[in-house]
Amino acid sequence: MNDRHDDHTDHMQAPRLTSLSHGGGCGCKIAPGVLAELLATQPAAMPVAAFADLLVGRETADDAAVYRLNDEQAIVATTDFFMPIVDDPFDFGRIAATNALSDLYAMGARPILALAIVGMPINVLPRETIAAILRGGESVCADAGIPIAGGHSIDSVEPIYGLAALGVVHPARVKRNSTAREGDVLVLGKPLGVGVLSAALKKGELDERGYAAMIESTTRLNRPGIALAELPGVHALTDVTGFGLLGHVLELARGANLGIRLHYGALPLLAGVEALAARGIVTGASARNWNSYGADIDLNAQLPDVARSLLTDPQTSGGLLAACAPDAVEAVLACFHADGFADAAVIGEVVGGQARVSVV
Repeated sequence: MNDRHDDHTDHMQAPRLTSLSHGGGCGCKIAPGVLAELLATQPAAMPVAAFADLLVGRETADDAAVYRLNDEQAIVATTDFFMPIVDDPFDFGRIAATNALSDLYAMGARPILALAIVGMPINVLPRETIAAILRGGESVCADAGIPIAGGHSIDSVEPIYGLAALGVVHPARVKRNSTAREGDVLVLGKPLGVGVLSAALKKGELDERGYAAMIESTTRLNRPGIALAELPGVHALTDVTGFGLLGHVLELARGANLGIRLHYGALPLLAGVEALAARGIVTGASARNWNSYGADIDLNAQLPDVARSLLTDPQTSGGLLAACAPDAVEAVLACFHADGFADAAVIGEVVGGQARVSVV
């Protein structure tokens, strides 16, 4: 939206949003290894198998829960929220809302409504700053054709914003992250590098062009997920967020109990991120991600020095990742390109063997 500042008051007296949070965007997610340890200690009050209509629960760390209402409809539910990744409040609201709705698209669902999740340091941030964050979220939901129908707010130490979102999908068209097949081709919808750009922004080393590229990527709704759900050749679908490309590809591999091979040279990257990463401008989440799952990754020794940082870079509002039959690749790319995802690219394939990821 080109007029995002028209109704904003001056924010010059307000503290930088990113200065109020210890981490930003999906980079502030709990590390995957720690999260797995925490969840492993939680006994189920009732076996998931007791809920016959719960089509997708927490078994494979999928993007959203799916509950079948009848033979034609399933409800898809998710929640996602985080601390500021940028200082512009309107942009922060837009990014957080886009990221939350991505979980619905990653299941093949059409969003129907959202509820706002709001935690703000009321005595630190001006009211107009908080209002601008909310307007940013509203604008994205309007673009998605849904209302923010309510929500909940608290007075918190750090600014937090996101959505609980609901969508609908035909039960037979639910796309999971655990159903890739041997021989499938992997297609990634958005370029990588959001975490690197956010780190550069926080250090004051991101130029206007880099900021514009980051905002364009993080506020582009992953709407192609709806069309991808219609394609029988698409066997699995997820989105790439805080665990980095390797973390989410590893979830695909573990869900299917198959190996996956990625081609580093085929990865789409946001302009300038390789040079920034080479200077050590990366997020702390990259190292945390690698420490959580690096034992299941095989990196070719000939890869550039920055490869590991970019492969583990946390993606806020990242792209969809589809595993599809080879004869469906053209149709999958067409779904992305039709919605303006010009960087969508084939990045690897599903192979036999152990549930590991190799990068060549």
